[in-house]
Amino acid sequence: MKLISYNVNGIRSAINKGFVDWLKEENPDIIGLQEIKAQEKDLDRSIFQDLGYELFWNPAVKKGYSGVAIFTKVKPKAIKYGMGLTKYDDEGRVLQADFDDFSFISSYFPSGTTGDFRQQFKYEFLDDLYGYVQDLKQSNPNLIISGDYNICHKPIDIHNPISNKNSSGFLPEERAWMDKFTENGFIDTFRHFNSSPHQYSWWSFRANSRSKNLGWRIDYHMASRELQNRLKSAVILQEIKHSDHCPIVLEIE
Repeated sequence: MKLISYNVNGIRSAINKGFVDWLKEENPDIIGLQEIKAQEKDLDRSIFQDLGYELFWNPAVKKGYSGVAIFTKVKPKAIKYGMGLTKYDDEGRVLQADFDDFSFISSYFPSGTTGDFRQQFKYEFLDDLYGYVQDLKQSNPNLIISGDYNICHKPIDIHNPISNKNSSGFLPEERAWMDKFTENGFIDTFRHFNSSPHQYSWWSFRANSRSKNLGWRIDYHMASRELQNRLKSAVILQEIKHSDHCPIVLEIE
């Protein structure tokens, strides 16, 4: 089974850049999208339904902002919208699809780049999500939490760890949270298979960052340890350019 996560930075913008043709060719069983920036009524669902996908949408209350979605060719047993916490759910941060033998979550973690208030909001989200996920694992031990975490975990995951040591997304507190998350039951599936540097999933629009590969790896498929023996491969599709992010792929048995 092929799973993809992709921050599209606006689903309508991505469609205009060839997203639908790419999706048809790549043909994942399930794709989780982040930063869709659209309500369901804002686009023609049939272009994805004609490819065999069932669509589940969790947009932000604020139009043109945030939001997550899951498109799946495998019928889910259940869908859960949000975490049950209004301040995050109003921003469309989490969407969960339960299947027969695992649950898949498309998640869009807050960014703290706009200032101290949002950085504090990000820390609150991290704490609340951690507790939520630990509780969820009691009933759903086979979890895949995919999406834009807005955090580089290790120096290998960012093009210049020294100059970015005080940047939101690579702060010690954020990285410590990632340590805690991975030490308490979750596998960074890309690093499970690949220890090479210069593998990124997001690039600033500034200073030709993408052409120079001055990037950050902030998108993850995190799988619970119970799924370790089912992991087959994980790759980053750096050449795909519908967004300032690129898609990441996980294959499981």
